[in-house]
Amino acid sequence: MEKLILSVSPHISGKRTTQSIMLDVIIALIPAAIASVVFFGIRSLLVICVCIATCMLSEFLFEKLCKRENTVLDLSSAVTGMILAFNLPVTIPLWQAIFGSVVAIIVVKQLFGGIGQNFANPAIAARIVMMTAFSGTMTAWVAPNAINKAVDALSTATPLVAESKGETPPSYLTLLLGTHAGCIGETCAAALILGGLYLILRGVISWHTPAAFIAVVAIMSFICGKDALYQVLSGGLLLGAFFMATDYSTTPSTKWGKIIFGIGCGLITILIRFWGNLPEGVSFSILLMNILTPYISKLTQNKPLVGEAKV
Repeated sequence: MEKLILSVSPHISGKRTTQSIMLDVIIALIPAAIASVVFFGIRSLLVICVCIATCMLSEFLFEKLCKRENTVLDLSSAVTGMILAFNLPVTIPLWQAIFGSVVAIIVVKQLFGGIGQNFANPAIAARIVMMTAFSGTMTAWVAPNAINKAVDALSTATPLVAESKGETPPSYLTLLLGTHAGCIGETCAAALILGGLYLILRGVISWHTPAAFIAVVAIMSFICGKDALYQVLSGGLLLGAFFMATDYSTTPSTKWGKIIFGIGCGLITILIRFWGNLPEGVSFSILLMNILTPYISKLTQNKPLVGEAKV
């Protein structure tokens, strides 16, 4: 007789695994990675590889030390490393990239229990820590194809910084293709849109949060007299909307919860961009909404239908 196996619900399983989901995310990020190498040179690839390798090694060693089940092969740490790298300038010192990767995996993820237990997106939290600790190197933006030129020729403004200073902004085509200064993976809007659509079509993410996030930024920009399309294509909005505000562990799981989360991210982003001391607010907006996720989930959770039995 075969053994009778008892387990708690749910009892329905699917073909989707954490590894397959993370692999889809990596595939979706590849167009932006290729664009970063084309525009910023081979050092962009070096930064991406260093972040991925450090994140995976940090997870492996920490779980080994704590005698936990090894999860490095689920590729979640690789995704964290890739997204963190996308949020860094190409000139970032490699030791700082390593530091940020360790913070993301050990401090933000593993110390809270590992995948599914962290309250904030590891890559976003690590980026904010790095911006606080290494403000100089984290804002050392370079123009595409200028990495091998003299250091004095490298420094330039991102589109949002240029706009805040009243300088001539880049064209829509420049923003779409990514031929402007910025973080490694946030400049090419076309590549990010392509990756985001791939994730939606694959069912890895839903459209609710990205649509709400982007729509609120566009609408509020128009209301405030700003160029809505410019605000959508600039900065880290598309990277954040498609790849960071859709994290399973740190965002609501209900449909209305996702919409509320996206609206909140959009409003905070606009507040920081237009009235804050920083030209960009995507990372801070997502982190703040991550903190509110448990309350949003509780507010929007499905209520069971309870009725009185008739005799």
